[in-house]
Amino acid sequence: MATPKQMWEQQQSQMQRVKNSGIVSYNGSPVNDDKEEEMSRSAVALFLAKEEEIERKKSEVKDKVQAQMGRVEETTKRLAEIQEELEALTDPMRKDVANVRKRIDIVNKELKPLGQSCQRKEKEYKEALEALNEKNKEKAQLVSRLKELVGESEKLRMKKLEELNKHVETLR
Repeated sequence: MATPKQMWEQQQSQMQRVKNSGIVSYNGSPVNDDKEEEMSRSAVALFLAKEEEIERKKSEVKDKVQAQMGRVEETTKRLAEIQEELEALTDPMRKDVANVRKRIDIVNKELKPLGQSCQRKEKEYKEALEALNEKNKEKAQLVSRLKELVGESEKLRMKKLEELNKHVETLR
């Protein structure tokens, strides 16, 4: 079977021969009427052969399309059957799943106020801890001040005792 390019070249060659058949000889008359008629018939035969080949290919494509359509219809039917099977399929654990989901929702509702309470108590704890730390800091400052005062008082009393002791010694 010739390729489309080869068929086109053959057709062009035939058309060129038909054109060339009208060449005038030296004496002004057509070269050969029989040859011209033969070329004309050849061109018509070539045209008819092309038309026949086109019709044959058209028929082949039509057959292929019909075959493909048949396969598509079969596939469509099979997919419809599969879809029906899927719709008919029920989940045996559906009730258990629904109960667990419902329980999860209930627990979520219970968690919300507990979380808020926890946050509130954490805040109170932080505030109490801060107050405790402040009081401990204040106590440490007071203890430090007390030590200073006691130390100064001891020094003053010792100094006073030494002075009194010197007076007593001078009195002797």
